[in-house]
Amino acid sequence: MRILLISALLALALPAHAMPPKVHVLIIDGVNNHDWAQTTPVLAGLLEDSGRFEVEVSTTPPRGASPDAWAGWHPNFRHYDVVISNFNGGDHGKDVVMWPKAVEADFESYVKNGGGFVSYHAANNAFPGWIAYEEMVGLLWRSNTFGPGVVFDDKGQKQIIETGAGLNPNHPKRYDFNLAIANRTHPITRGLPTTIALQSEQLTYGQHGLETVVRGDALTFLTYAWCESVKRNEPLDWVRDYGKGRVYVTQLGHTWHDEPSPDLANAGFRTLFLRGVEWAATGKVTLPLQRGYTAP
Repeated sequence: MRILLISALLALALPAHAMPPKVHVLIIDGVNNHDWAQTTPVLAGLLEDSGRFEVEVSTTPPRGASPDAWAGWHPNFRHYDVVISNFNGGDHGKDVVMWPKAVEADFESYVKNGGGFVSYHAANNAFPGWIAYEEMVGLLWRSNTFGPGVVFDDKGQKQIIETGAGLNPNHPKRYDFNLAIANRTHPITRGLPTTIALQSEQLTYGQHGLETVVRGDALTFLTYAWCESVKRNEPLDWVRDYGKGRVYVTQLGHTWHDEPSPDLANAGFRTLFLRGVEWAATGKVTLPLQRGYTAP
C-alpha cells in the first residue's frame, strides 16, 4: 500500500515536453541494511515517469550466496549511461559483502572512461578497502580514524574536521528539517529555492573520506543541513569527476523495512535525484524542477 501511494505521488509529473534521447540507467540492488526491495521500484518509476530515462535493474545474489552464484552475476556496465547503486554490503566486519574482483575492475574502468555513477543513500556505506570506490564516493560511512570529515559553518563555508577528531557516523531519529543549497550554480541545483523542507528524514552525520580526496577540490558540495543532535551543518549531497566519469552522491532517502520514506515523494528530493542521475550520465541537466517548486 505504501509503495502504491508513493508511486502515485511520483506520477505527478510536469506536462510532456521535448526531450533528448533516453538515458539508459542500471540500478543495482540485492543486499542492503535498508529496504532496497521497496525503494528500487519507486526510484525506477520516478526515473521512467520523467520521460528521460529507460531503467533496468540488476539484483545481486543475496547475502550468504555461494561463489558459484556470484560468478554468474556480472553486469555489462558499458550498456548503460549511468549506474545507480542501491547496494550496501556493510562497512566493516566479517559479514561484509563485496562484489567479485572482476566486477569491481569493470566498474572502475566504466566510470574512469566516462560512465556515470550515483551512490544512493546507504551505498556510501559499502565496500571497505576498495580504494577506487572510496575515492569515487568521497565521503563514506567510516569511523573518524578513516580520514577527515566535512562540515559547514553558519555562513555556509566548508570546514575540514581532522582525522580522529570528528564524530563517528550515525543519525538521529526521523524529524523534519530544512536542506540548504550550498551551490546554486551547479546544473543539479540551479533554480532551486535556498532551502528544501524535508519531512521525517534521518539526517546522516559523521561521514569521512580519504585524505587525498577531502583535502583538495575533488568534491563539490550541493546541500547541507543543520543536525540538531550534534549541532553541526552536515553535507548531504555532493558530486565529483572521476577520470572521465561523473559521480553524484546523496545521503537522503532512508527507507527502513516496513516504514514509509516521505523523501521519495518530496518535490525537492525528486528534483535533486532526477537531475543528479541525468548529470552523472550526461554532464548536463535538461530536467525542470519537479512539481511543487518554481524558480525564484
